[in-house]
Amino acid sequence: MSADTRRPPPRTGLAAPLRHREFRWLAAGRVATYLGNAVAPVGLAFAVLDLTGSLVDLGIVIGARSAAMVVLTLFGGVLADRLPRPVILQGAGATAAVSQAAIAVSVLSGFASVPLLVALNVVNGAVAAASLPAALALTPQTVPSGLLRQANAVARMGSNTGMVAGAPLGGLLAALAGPGWALASASAAFALAALCYHRMRLRNRASGSGPRPAGPLADLREGWREFTSRSWLWVVVLQFMVVNAVVTGCVQVLGPGIADVSFGRTAWGFVLAAETLGAFLGGVLASRWQPRRALCFGVAATVVEALPLSAMAGIREAGLLIAAMFVTGVAMEQFAIAWDVSLQHHVPEDRLAKVYSYDVIGSLVAVPVGETMAGTVAAALGVPVTLCLGAALVVIVTAAALANRGVRTLAQGEPLPAAAEP
Repeated sequence: MSADTRRPPPRTGLAAPLRHREFRWLAAGRVATYLGNAVAPVGLAFAVLDLTGSLVDLGIVIGARSAAMVVLTLFGGVLADRLPRPVILQGAGATAAVSQAAIAVSVLSGFASVPLLVALNVVNGAVAAASLPAALALTPQTVPSGLLRQANAVARMGSNTGMVAGAPLGGLLAALAGPGWALASASAAFALAALCYHRMRLRNRASGSGPRPAGPLADLREGWREFTSRSWLWVVVLQFMVVNAVVTGCVQVLGPGIADVSFGRTAWGFVLAAETLGAFLGGVLASRWQPRRALCFGVAATVVEALPLSAMAGIREAGLLIAAMFVTGVAMEQFAIAWDVSLQHHVPEDRLAKVYSYDVIGSLVAVPVGETMAGTVAAALGVPVTLCLGAALVVIVTAAALANRGVRTLAQGEPLPAAAEP
């Protein structure tokens, strides 16, 4: 028997990506980032409700961050394909820590106002726009291509761990110590993330087979060509343009108001944590098995997003809503991992961040509308009717996405050129 025959097969379980140092720091930074991202919206929501008591004001403040992300994300993708991605993430983490600290000080000192919170939230949105494409496109640089599925699962499980811990922590701090201290803890989490990204040491990426574009506008055109050449890609982004706007507006704007008049702020933190706990379990499942047509399976699972909206419309008890959010988390993680692996297999690495930026901007462009309109529509039609309409929209756009042949037939495996799309 030869030495090659005797050699044990390479380990490809969940622990395999963690053997790579740079991936470990990336995963740790994502845990800290998502911990801050989970705490901050809870603290901010209750800070605005304590300040004005208005769901419309809350939608404006939360929508300011999303609006800044939509405007600036494309340039974030250009930066992430031109500059070292860990450096971008370091700067983003440090800036987020400072801006969240400023919000916390304004709330704790009693001089917070809606215009001030809007301005600081715009800064947070700009930071997210710069960092999100870099974070999404960095995973393939940290592990071999054969470990992409496991690495995406582990990275998302780490992110979900941060959110599982962060959502109840934010609700608990907001209830016991006040929203200002919840925001201060989010600032500390972002500072920790910046430190983790600072520890990453990556070799320069290959620049691709062709000449580099002349400037940012040429970069954007190149990314647009990659994005539009794959029908499965832009169809799913259009689907999530609607899904994200509906779900974010209903959950982030209407949810805290429902909690305040029913089961309380602490329980609302556990409601949010239930979805990320379900996503953690979903990540374990997706890392061990995904069907060959994983994108179709994941897109179909998106219909489960209608469950928590329907639950919020008909109940005022936390138990059933927690169960609905948990199931939603499991289902949505099947989509999320299938989506990341599909992009990383089918889009060239030197254009991946730009494609991710079009993905992000398309998925988020309507979110500010959903966030700012949720309170207004609920005031006109009532909260239950608004939530039921949102659930119906989720079902309709999911069915429309599944009508696309590329979504139904795209297979995971070796990268395919755009012209060879099924």
